[in-house]
Formats: sequence, structure tokens, C-alpha cells
Amino acid sequence: MPTPDASSFSAVIRAASRDQHQEAHDSPFMGDLLGGRLGVEAYARYTEQLWYVYRALEDGARLLADDPVAAPFTRTELLRVGALEQDLEHLLGAGWQDRATPLPATARYAARITEVAATWPAGYVAHHYTRYLGDLSGGQVVRGVAEKTWGFARKGDGVRFYVFDGIDNPAAFKREYRDLLDALPADELERRRVVEECRTAFALNIAVFRELGEAFTLTA
Repeated sequence: MPTPDASSFSAVIRAASRDQHQEAHDSPFMGDLLGGRLGVEAYARYTEQLWYVYRALEDGARLLADDPVAAPFTRTELLRVGALEQDLEHLLGAGWQDRATPLPATARYAARITEVAATWPAGYVAHHYTRYLGDLSGGQVVRGVAEKTWGFARKGDGVRFYVFDGIDNPAAFKREYRDLLDALPADELERRRVVEECRTAFALNIAVFRELGEAFTLTA
């Protein structure tokens, strides 16, 4: 297997956002969720927040379907909204959409995605990369914990968000995606802006975790 080029754009993005990625992973809410210390209600609320974020992402994908910068990234096998809706039907019951509410941080996150989708395709790519490649990687840990902790069927209702049936080889898919990033048609200044937008995406995600943590605190 070839050694990744540390100077490639995808490697630069990973290096620039490494600390924030770790901060998100180490957030108290995710630590308690992955540690099995929170109830299924917290998992359901988290899944509900993802629904708002991915609606914004996939509305943006439709808007950018013919855009030369963003369109190569918007692969149909990545689409998650339908799976999220199946999970939420299972978790929250019929009519859940009438009861769903975004946290303030979630609303800000979705609004930023909508903004860049409408005005800055390369900025949209930053959010697309940050979310979807994370789902293909760390998201599988969440699925395993959820199945074990709350008894969901393997790759079934409640965890369908984390199941990418259309991707037979996730490792190969991620390599292809990073190749697209490396070939992004952008000059050095634009690439620096994309890196900063990736950092913004992580910051917005961390803010959602913070508000979820405030809503689901452990009692001694």
C-alpha cells in the first residue's frame, strides 16, 4: 500500500483539524454515551440533531449537483437522511417530526452548511468531508456501542444511519474521496480557507455535543 503524502491537501486538512477531532471525541457527552452511561433517550436526541445537520448537507448536495467543485463529492451512496428517518421512527415513534426540535447549536450548524452550499461550494466540501468520512470511520464505533448497550439489531432499526450498504469497501472509498480532495480545483489561498472551514465544522459539532451534555448530565 502506498505511503500517504504528508504534503497532500487531505493530509494537511487532517493535521490542521487533529486537535479538534480529538476534542470532539473526548467531549463529556460522547464519552458518557460511548461508555454506556447514558440512556437511550440521549442517543435518540443525538440522532435527532444529526437529522437537522444531514438535511442541510443533502439539500446542499441537490443544489450543487452540477457544480464542478462540489458535485464530485456528493455521491448517492453516502446519503443519510432516509436512514436517519428510519432510525428516528424506531427511536421516537410515529409523528416524531412534529415533536423534533433542534438545539441552538444544531440550528447554527445547519445554517452554516446551508449558507456555504448557497455561496461557496468549496466551503460546502469542507463540511461534507468532515461529516461523511467521520461516519465511515468513527461512526462505526457508535453503532457497535448502540447495538450492545440498547439492544438494537445488528445494522438494523436504530443504527441504520451508520450502515452504508452502497459502499462495499469503506477503506477504498475513503482513499478515493481523499484523492478528490487532493485534486480540489482551488489555489493555495482557497485551500487555506477550506482548512479553516473544516475547523469551523468541528467547532460547530463540538458545540452540539456541549449542549447535549448540558441536557444529559450524570447524577452522582
